[in-house]
Formats: sequence, C-alpha cells, structure tokens
Amino acid sequence: MSVSLEVKERAVRPRSLRNQLRHSGQVPAVVYGYGIESTPISVEEKELTRILRDNGANAVITMTVGGKKINTLMYKAQLDTFTNRMKHAEFLAVNMKEATEVEAEVVLVGEAQGVKAGGVLAQNLYSVLVSATPDKLPERVEVDVTDLAIGDAITVADLPKNNDYEIMTDGEEQIAAIVEAQAVEEESSEEAGEPEVIGEKTE
Repeated sequence: MSVSLEVKERAVRPRSLRNQLRHSGQVPAVVYGYGIESTPISVEEKELTRILRDNGANAVITMTVGGKKINTLMYKAQLDTFTNRMKHAEFLAVNMKEATEVEAEVVLVGEAQGVKAGGVLAQNLYSVLVSATPDKLPERVEVDVTDLAIGDAITVADLPKNNDYEIMTDGEEQIAAIVEAQAVEEESSEEAGEPEVIGEKTE
C-alpha cells in the first residue's frame, strides 16, 4: 500500500527561495535513487506531516516528478531546532521488487512477570535495522516481554521470525532486561556521587 503526495519541482538558486518556500508552508526537498536523477522538489509541510503521522515513517510515498510516477521512502528530515518544523526533506526512490533496509522502532508490549515481582524493566535498544521490499517494511517491531522474570533478558536473536521482513541488527544486541529495583537505586546513587560542600576547607 502506498500514499500519494503532490510535489513540485523547484529552482535551487537563489538560496533565498528556500526561505520563501518555508514561509509559504512548503518544505524544500530532494528526491533521488532508483530510476531518477537527483531532483529538487517542494512539498506541502502539513500534508507530509499528516502522511507520516497516519502511515508511519516507513510508508511508501508515491509522487510524480517530471511526468513520471515514482515510489519513494522518506529518507531523512531536518527539523528546526527551535520550532521543530521541517526545514528540509530527502526522499529515496525505490524499486518495489527489491529489498531495502530501514530502521524500525522497537516497542515493548505486555506486563513482565519480573515487574509484577518488584523488578524494573530496562530497555536498551530502541530501533532495529530491517530488510524487506518497500511495501512490507514495518513501522515498528513489537517485543513481548510478558514472560520475562527478574534477571531475564531478551535479545534480537530471541525475536520470532517474520515472513514479511528480516531483522539485520546483530542478534546478540540486548533489547530489554528485568533488573532488581535495588540494583537500579544503587547505580543511580553511584552516578550522583558525593555532594559538594560549599565553603568546606581541606587540610
């Protein structure tokens, strides 16, 4: 499944044109990759934001450039530090029959047995690299932690196989673990260190 996005080709000079586009609600962007040369474009910020919100960052976005319809993935977005608005975007044109690799968010689901017993769930990995044809790319990878007891951990290698995509991240990478609450408190205390006493004199 793909979603359509209206785009317009744009000039790259003068540079002030970029700010003019942003002020009018457009995002300066570029598309490149399979079957297309690098082409500067502009897209409506609100529409792009809606598409990403409703379909996820790994959605296939179909656009028409130079009279040619192409399928793309959102490759990179640059956000303004202060306003968090999108300043620039990059789209990667893809072959729908060839596998591509993207990052997918790791989401922990379920209530772990170890947490019920007083332990603390610690997540160590927040995304994994996945490979699939563009139409099968997942937005997120759910990890069931229900059976984890205190002292247990789950790694990438423990995840069940999925017919739609392959996880490329090293299998030894630890995703999450259940640790004793006391161990977490002790670690926090060590990181805090001894408080500095203002005005204390040393011999």
